[in-house]
Amino acid sequence: MNKVMFFAHLRDTVGEEFITLELSGKTIADLKQILAEKYPVLKLDTVMTAINEEFAANDEEIHEGDVIAFIPPVSGG
Repeated sequence: MNKVMFFAHLRDTVGEEFITLELSGKTIADLKQILAEKYPVLKLDTVMTAINEEFAANDEEIHEGDVIAFIPPVSGG
């Protein structure tokens, strides 16, 4: 199983800090598609994605036990 974490407004949209899914062998792009179907209002086009606290590209493969995090862009002043 894999833990998928959501930060900031993404957490509010999903209604959970994290969810667990079986994602071994899938890519980040596959996961984004799964989440888009489950949460149609969730927009992941501009978010950063990390696997085990390392930034990851859409073609990166997910392995058993990996923790995936979606981090929206932030701005400050």
